[in-house]
Amino acid sequence: MAGRIRQEDIALVRERSQIDSVIGDHLQLVSAGGGNLKGLCPFHDEKTPSFNVTPSRGLYFCHGCGVGGDVIKFVQEIEHLSFAEAVERLAAKAGIQLRYEEGGYVPRKETGQRARLVEAHREAAEFYAAQLGTPQAEPGRRFLMERGFRAADAAHFGIGYAPNEWEALVRHLRSRGFTDRELVEGGLCVEGRRGPRDRFRGRLVWPIRDVSGDVIGFGARKLLDSDDGPKYLNTPETPIYHKSSVLYGLDLAKREIGRAKKAVIVEGYTDVMACHLAGETTAIATCGTAFGDEHIKALRRMLMDQDEGRGEVIFTFDGDAAGQKAALRAFAADHKFGGQTFVAVQPDGLDPCDLRIKHGDAAVRDLVASRVPLFEFAIRSRIESFDLDHVEGQMRALDAVAPIIAGIRDAGIRKRYAVNLDRWLGIMDERLVLRRVNEHMKGGGGPAPRAARPRADPNDPSAELERELLKMALQRPASLGPVYDTLPADAFSAPEHRAVHEVILAGGGVSGAGAPLEWSARLRELAPSEEVRSLLTRFGVESPKAGAVSDDAYSQALLARFMELQLTRRITALKSKLGRLNPVSEAEEYNRLFGDLVALEQRRRHLRDQGVSEL
Repeated sequence: MAGRIRQEDIALVRERSQIDSVIGDHLQLVSAGGGNLKGLCPFHDEKTPSFNVTPSRGLYFCHGCGVGGDVIKFVQEIEHLSFAEAVERLAAKAGIQLRYEEGGYVPRKETGQRARLVEAHREAAEFYAAQLGTPQAEPGRRFLMERGFRAADAAHFGIGYAPNEWEALVRHLRSRGFTDRELVEGGLCVEGRRGPRDRFRGRLVWPIRDVSGDVIGFGARKLLDSDDGPKYLNTPETPIYHKSSVLYGLDLAKREIGRAKKAVIVEGYTDVMACHLAGETTAIATCGTAFGDEHIKALRRMLMDQDEGRGEVIFTFDGDAAGQKAALRAFAADHKFGGQTFVAVQPDGLDPCDLRIKHGDAAVRDLVASRVPLFEFAIRSRIESFDLDHVEGQMRALDAVAPIIAGIRDAGIRKRYAVNLDRWLGIMDERLVLRRVNEHMKGGGGPAPRAARPRADPNDPSAELERELLKMALQRPASLGPVYDTLPADAFSAPEHRAVHEVILAGGGVSGAGAPLEWSARLRELAPSEEVRSLLTRFGVESPKAGAVSDDAYSQALLARFMELQLTRRITALKSKLGRLNPVSEAEEYNRLFGDLVALEQRRRHLRDQGVSEL
């Protein structure tokens, strides 16, 4: 087994793995000013973005949950990998050949489980894609052609064909060095009486990718009458595939979702293809399961979904009873989105794929454009089951729908729907409808309470000054000059700030900071604890409060103010000591200390003038 990865190779991986690009595969990032980026944290659920990324220093930090680190740490946390596995994963993407202390240039024989399974799925996807051109795959090509998909479309989505054989994929992957255990654990094969056999046989196969583009599973459509299995067969739960959080097509749609602030949710793989080819390139779908909480979290990070109501999520459902039921399930999750939710239903019941076949690309775009608010769809769907020609039916419909309206968060929208409901039911008594809605709100049907905001830092001017000084030391070290490195550790009043300052000095001080990425990595490695490492990350990401002042001017003002506070403490101690002396019997000592006090006061006035002018 190879030894540790060489430090210079780890440094090269950090340098070539742009943190904004790596993190951008998992969430939408927007400018936060000063070269920083922000987005919704992937490690905890939040409505307002508190996850900050600083590309120039290769760091991220979330002010909501306190997680932070460099690009390697992010990959470790998001993919649940060890440090070495994360380095190897980034190195593979960056085309870097790692060297090991005891193993020369040969990669480790025992890489992480996830890396092995991802590689096996990549090989499987290439195998299936190559099989699509064989004579045996003619039923699959015909299936695609009948649905308006060309060979180029199949290649774009990576569609393949699983041969109608027991061990075609098993033999291929064995020849590539994968073990039977890996094939079974990855869901590519199932254990049979005579060993593993292919899970998918005689089927058209869609590769399912995670948000970064790695193949982690497959969806397979039945083609042969002799196949007694389900119409669609998906990869089971595996160490790398969790259907409750995977959205098919998100790897292709994520950029446009972030740009357009819109996502179209469809029901199947061919519907995603039809939408993308028709120009609705934000289309995505779940993989054989209902749209749930984990899907919502993944989508919100791409939408940069916030409480301000920006962004649209459009659900497309069939017009039948099952489609309406699915729409009502989506309505139940509406409060988990910050943006607006809509439903687009084709009256004749055609899904996007069939709609494109029958009426063309424009009809698919028209379907999405015809969306109606999810609230309206849920309300109208519910009242359709009541006989509104009679008062009894109207009142039963009112009681059935009032809880839906009571659950609307926005008071203005809630009132507007209550007024509309009065008109839709034909009651013609707005006060009665509003009263019923309010009764349901009081009964617990109102909007869900917002999550409490994280507690703010203590509003201590001295601590704030120390934080700003440490930010500049980490982010703009050259602006502080050699003076900073002369500051003693006990000059910092907060113990955690003192610990950060000690790490900076141990790392060579601001005078020896060097390149931003190397500086950040060096200090994080020197941190004596995870708490100090987290503070180093946070202060390395948070924007200083310099405003329009230049870095040099702001740093010098901070130093002056900081040193003034140190002098103030010395002056206070000196005055206390003078108060204990007898000016007559201890005149010599008294006069000496009094002279020191006058000199300190003069110096403090000078520093105060220097600091106040810029802060």
